[in-house]
Amino acid sequence: MKKKVALISMFFILGIVLIFHTLILTELIPYDKVWAGKLNSVEEMKSFETISILLNAFMLIVLYLKYRKLGQGTTSKVIDLLIWIFAGFFVLNTVGNLFSKSMVELILGTLLTLTSAILCFVIVKK
Repeated sequence: MKKKVALISMFFILGIVLIFHTLILTELIPYDKVWAGKLNSVEEMKSFETISILLNAFMLIVLYLKYRKLGQGTTSKVIDLLIWIFAGFFVLNTVGNLFSKSMVELILGTLLTLTSAILCFVIVKK
């Protein structure tokens, strides 16, 4: 798989994830069905979702910068390091999703985070 295809795939995934977290934040999706069923209050959900939305937006920005660098034929060690960190983050999330109480989160969350980890690896591999 080419890096640009992997990047475009990540843009799509992160866009869907941002919409999903916005639906949770606005309570259109019940918060007790996500975060492995561990959230205990609306306030706790708002904190988790705000952090998640900001983190996903940050990842989108970094991946967009990587996309631009590819188009210019240049690289950035800082951007590549951040994407390696994202790959590690997605691997850890994959493990966390395996312990979810929700079957939907177990299956979809695991597939999504594992796919994201692989895509991040493709994006930064030499």
